[in-house]
Amino acid sequence: MMKKTPAFRFAAMLCYALLVFGISSCSKSDDPKPDNSGYHFRATIGGKKVVMHNAKFQGGGNDGRWEHVVVSGSETTSVTSPSLDFEIWRLGGDITPGTYVTPAETGLISRYAVQLSGGTLVYNSQHDVFTVKIDAISKDGIKGTMTGTLRSDGGESISITDGEFNLPYDVLVNP
Repeated sequence: MMKKTPAFRFAAMLCYALLVFGISSCSKSDDPKPDNSGYHFRATIGGKKVVMHNAKFQGGGNDGRWEHVVVSGSETTSVTSPSLDFEIWRLGGDITPGTYVTPAETGLISRYAVQLSGGTLVYNSQHDVFTVKIDAISKDGIKGTMTGTLRSDGGESISITDGEFNLPYDVLVNP
């Protein structure tokens, strides 16, 4: 049996998140919510206030439990726009309202990805403290806050502060 290293797990989670986001972006429930919906995904990223576009909450599990959740969005509607996401995995468990903090919470990962001419620069929460607080989660949506530090493989860090999300389930939200 092959030993699954942290790098393997991270790569698998990233591939799954990209696959889920890619498939979901083709669904019929992707009509953006109007500006007055109250739904949003926003944060201060590296000192810059950003309201995320194409924001979406997805997830699922067995027996009505949340075993996996993903919240994602991008700075603009362009496919090459920097993007921010977090996901929590609790296979066999249940993700409920509460506070989730890395690195102790091994099922939580957050990423900020920037498209560059030579590839993608990814900052992640694998080695730094990143906190997601879920105030409410249901098939209707998810609401909460997030804050922390994300770091690139090269050691460069970026801070995420004042993060807030209030998203319906499986519906794209644009400001």
